[in-house]
Amino acid sequence: MSVLKDYAERYESVTFERSDNGVLTMRLHTAGGPLVWGTTPHRELPEAFADVAADRETRVVLLTGTGDRFCADRDDTLSALRSSPEGWDRIYWEGKRLLSNLLDIEVPVVAAVNGPALYHAELALLSDVVLAADTTSFQDRPHFPSGVVPGDGVQVVWQKLLGTNRGRYFLMTGQELSAKDALDLGLVGEVLPGDQVLGRARQLADSFAERSTLTLRYTRVAMVGHIKRALAEELGYGLALEGLALQAR
Repeated sequence: MSVLKDYAERYESVTFERSDNGVLTMRLHTAGGPLVWGTTPHRELPEAFADVAADRETRVVLLTGTGDRFCADRDDTLSALRSSPEGWDRIYWEGKRLLSNLLDIEVPVVAAVNGPALYHAELALLSDVVLAADTTSFQDRPHFPSGVVPGDGVQVVWQKLLGTNRGRYFLMTGQELSAKDALDLGLVGEVLPGDQVLGRARQLADSFAERSTLTLRYTRVAMVGHIKRALAEELGYGLALEGLALQAR
């Protein structure tokens, strides 16, 4: 069991704030600005999700980014790890836990996507309720468009969200979806002006927090079970294929 005061200051990539009604806001960032993907969030977020999952005082999670981007940039730190089996083993180990630990959070998760989500958009889209700013766009930039096998769970998530053929098209062409596209395709529930998306997400999270504890917890469990089963079957294998192909580059 985790306690907020024990992990609140543990991570460089996420800040935590919990209101009196049990709504825990997780704000992703890099040095106080928009999240830049790299070794630090790749290492930290699986552990942060595990801490949140083990914190029984949280009733709803609100996941958001910082500034005008959810995650639209990356650094080169992960590239260095890809060049050796030992380095890839670290990516493999952390990558398996990134999505599985997120889905182990057994309370509703509301995402406020505050801008472009071009790297690991699935972190937001695996939420139970997803709201997006009208400046948001979605893409899977780091995989097939960059010559990398989309094997770290995106191959499961996007085909579930978009359907098999449309999901494969999205991953293999580098398609970038606007906020309106995402709404029309059912990826998000609402699109709002950027200065309203977080407030609306908080409104929904607060309304959810009025439900009973077991209703909250078991609704989340019921909603994500099919995704967890698919990832359990495909995630480790996909990461192995991704790493194997990188060794041949």
